[in-house]
Amino acid sequence: MCGIAGIYSHKSVANELYESVIHLQHRGQDAAGIMTYDDRMHKHKGLGLANEVFTEDNLQLLLGNIGISHNRYPTHGGFSHGEIQPVWTSVPYGIAIAHNGQITNYDELVEEVTKKEKRYLNTTSDSEVLLHILAKELDKNGIPNTSEEFFDHLCDAVSSIFKKVNGAYSVTALIIGKGLVVFRDPRGIRPLVRGERDNNGKKDYIFSSENTMFYSLGYTPKGNVLPGELIYVDNDGKLFSKRLVKEEFNPCIFEYVYFARPDAVLNDVGVYRSRLRMGQNLAYAWLKKYPDVIPDIVIPAPSTANTSALAFAHEIGVRYSEGLYKNPFVGRTFIMQGQNERKKSIKHKLVPQETEIRDKKVLIVDDSIVRGNTSREIVRMVRDFGAKEVYFVSACPPVKHPCYYGVDMPTSEELIAGNKKVDDIKKYLEVDVLLYQEIEDLVEAVTRIGDHHIDNPCMACLDGHYVVNGRQVHDLVMD
Repeated sequence: MCGIAGIYSHKSVANELYESVIHLQHRGQDAAGIMTYDDRMHKHKGLGLANEVFTEDNLQLLLGNIGISHNRYPTHGGFSHGEIQPVWTSVPYGIAIAHNGQITNYDELVEEVTKKEKRYLNTTSDSEVLLHILAKELDKNGIPNTSEEFFDHLCDAVSSIFKKVNGAYSVTALIIGKGLVVFRDPRGIRPLVRGERDNNGKKDYIFSSENTMFYSLGYTPKGNVLPGELIYVDNDGKLFSKRLVKEEFNPCIFEYVYFARPDAVLNDVGVYRSRLRMGQNLAYAWLKKYPDVIPDIVIPAPSTANTSALAFAHEIGVRYSEGLYKNPFVGRTFIMQGQNERKKSIKHKLVPQETEIRDKKVLIVDDSIVRGNTSREIVRMVRDFGAKEVYFVSACPPVKHPCYYGVDMPTSEELIAGNKKVDDIKKYLEVDVLLYQEIEDLVEAVTRIGDHHIDNPCMACLDGHYVVNGRQVHDLVMD
């Protein structure tokens, strides 16, 4: 789960790409990178948050009106500077890509790239493998002269990628002398939205993981890059698009539960409204199962759960309170590297407000319970500050299975629901009542409203059904 953006503009794009990585910071806090081009590639990337990586001086060196950006949250590859995206190769043309997702047949493709095609890989990143496959396919049949011919060439290349590359991949790419290329895997697992802007009678285009920066940059949302769709914007701003493959549409449901910013609209579904409906459905389940258990206050585990908690409290008629203060200068613990780092950051991140908790029956709403560490620490904090009873509800069903499509859930052993039953999790969390959302209620919350055309959300982490090559992904070794 990373954040990507690509912009074609009739003015310099460096500052707008910087704004894109700022708006997508929640999708990756390990590293960030921007690449632009005029007559050649210009890049700057580094480890850390976007405002640590980029300065006014280095942004001035990123010349050109076409570019791509990337926020990194690593699920495949290492943590060195060389793993930071965008990644690029000089043959043919000069190609750079930014990739959100994860390729599940990585080992097979590495064999093809290194042994058959004799290409050298600088990293263990699946994004670099995808880059070289795209480069290999574009290296066929010579160099087309017109944009129309090149788009046909692109259609052949990306069609080949769709046939041989398994997993999740939303991609933005730069090709020297040609323009901006965007495509999304046939199942549409990871999000990719699009927007347009009038620029003195000409059109500018933006493609990104979320539409969270559209308003500030003056873009109007224009829906999504469709699953299996290829879009090409040439150097003159002419846009070509074609849906090359149409399969079942399986966008990741965890985007709505946790990853996406609440103001985002993904796959024509508003994240904020879907989270309100999650809280509503969870409240109905609470009233049905525990009609006589009435908390004094409902508090969220901030801040992704705030929206669901607000709806939950409203439906059961109990006061909503922000009983846990969140330090805004600590990153998202879910996407931190390693258990020790996550556990250390929890107490830095959250501080209970005693006046809202002491001598009360407190119901905590969280977006999900993944490893269980954060949830357990939150319960201990609330008890330390004098709660009489603690109830815990999760807007997401039990996370039981690893994700191989771009989320850091590498082994069932790390997932608390992967090896514990609900009663055992209740004891581990030390709560008086524990309630999970049901899968069908979560799906209903996401799909209730909207012209979204979602067939079935990908819920592999919840139900074990892997929508792409289910057998093969179990053999994948995660970093």
